[in-house]
Amino acid sequence: MRTKPTPAKPAPRLIIVVEQMKDWPDTAAPYQIVTAAQFLASSGHAAAPGTTVINLCRSYKYLSVGYYCSLLGEARGQVVLPSVKTINDLSRKAIYTLDTEELDFVLNQSLDHPDHRFMPVEFSLDIYFGTTEYTPLAPLARQIFETFPAPLMRVEFTREEDWKIGAIRVQNISTLSDAQLAQGRDALRTIEQAPMPAAAPTKPYRYHIAILHDPEEELAPSNQQALKAFIDMGRKMALDVTLIEKKDFSRLAEFDALFIRETTAINHHTYLFAKKAESEGMVVIDDSMSILRCTNKVYLADLLRMHDIPTPRTHTLQRADLQDIGAIERDIGYPMVMKIPDGAFSRGVTKVANAEEFQQTATALLNQSAFILVQEYMFTDFDWRIGVLNRKAIFASKYFMSKNHWQIAKRDAGGQAEFGAASAVRLDEVPPQLLAHAVAAANLIGDGLYGVDMKMTARGPVVIEVNDNPNIDAGNEDSVLGDAMYRIVLGDIVRRLDLAHGLVVHVEECASE
Repeated sequence: MRTKPTPAKPAPRLIIVVEQMKDWPDTAAPYQIVTAAQFLASSGHAAAPGTTVINLCRSYKYLSVGYYCSLLGEARGQVVLPSVKTINDLSRKAIYTLDTEELDFVLNQSLDHPDHRFMPVEFSLDIYFGTTEYTPLAPLARQIFETFPAPLMRVEFTREEDWKIGAIRVQNISTLSDAQLAQGRDALRTIEQAPMPAAAPTKPYRYHIAILHDPEEELAPSNQQALKAFIDMGRKMALDVTLIEKKDFSRLAEFDALFIRETTAINHHTYLFAKKAESEGMVVIDDSMSILRCTNKVYLADLLRMHDIPTPRTHTLQRADLQDIGAIERDIGYPMVMKIPDGAFSRGVTKVANAEEFQQTATALLNQSAFILVQEYMFTDFDWRIGVLNRKAIFASKYFMSKNHWQIAKRDAGGQAEFGAASAVRLDEVPPQLLAHAVAAANLIGDGLYGVDMKMTARGPVVIEVNDNPNIDAGNEDSVLGDAMYRIVLGDIVRRLDLAHGLVVHVEECASE
């Protein structure tokens, strides 16, 4: 009698990621438990898109191993708790308090009972997967989890005239007691998918657009002439375009939209401005999710790879990988390029010519980040930059290498940068295949404003990276379109505002002018 073949074992629906297996002792678990190292290196079940990943690493600090587990899980198309957005939201009180006003209201309703008259003015609550042992605050615990979907949290409450949330902290799993771990395991077994909160409705306004800039920034995304062009074009379009700075944070609610023309970063006020503007229901370019996705090259490398976007041959490197670099040397060969994940304007990018330079440079960069990128060196006379807005290409430029240097930007010992020439190109003069890959790469990030850096090589176009804050400088990127460049960008902001307000008016984008 022929036996039926054993069906292939399906990929696990749920994966727990820990830094050490002893952190989550659950031998009877109905899910897979893997170490962070296994998860990050995995190309099998732990990397399967659609899998739910519970990241229980000991730290989610920016650029830590825990941070990368969430970052790369999302790049693989997995549902990750906590997400990178949640990690960054909870990293600073100034960010998460933007979303706690309604939670404070629920807190006061929950404690408005004679039984709670003699509670201390300060107390804390452990929330594991949206559950708590303190029954009166169980609905609030669930709502906090829905707002900030982190597996293990401790929330601190304080009372002055009214109760309010004083702090929200993610818990280090290695510090939990056996009883707390048991409580966490019980909570996990009953977890349901946490719904994301609906976006706050916006109110109809006359359109006022704020442009965030830093007049002292040396390498700003838009020069002073371009900023003036945005203001002048705004007047022609009946828009009030106002330049604001870091000190104007408290004024954000005066505006309908925020356009960031200052170099963005996660640990920076530009990200806080984006989050605040979004919490006010404003249209935002760059939106906070685009900043999160574009400012980390490790995330981008994995995202582009997962979607078959052509890139240079790339490896991610951890400190443990320095013991054996043979596979990288055989795949890429010297020279190679090393990058820290969140460098900008050629900062943190180094070319290495041999194994000795590899070890020295990698050791130095790994002191700054738990991960770095190693890529093949691809020389071209110039790089392409394709500007993409709302999923369409709007401009193209050639950025030439600086004199006697292999990069666009050449830095001296003091950090001053010298740039090669830039030349705008008509879109119909761009190789069609290069243009198509640029738009496809940008669309993986979102529908905002992006600059896709590319090279045209013997094997075809390759994407180097996607920038969330591309340069639009007068005399460079606008030299083909002229005033139409500024009308296109502002017109798309108006389109988004019209859609948000339920209007049917549309602004035509006249890229051909």
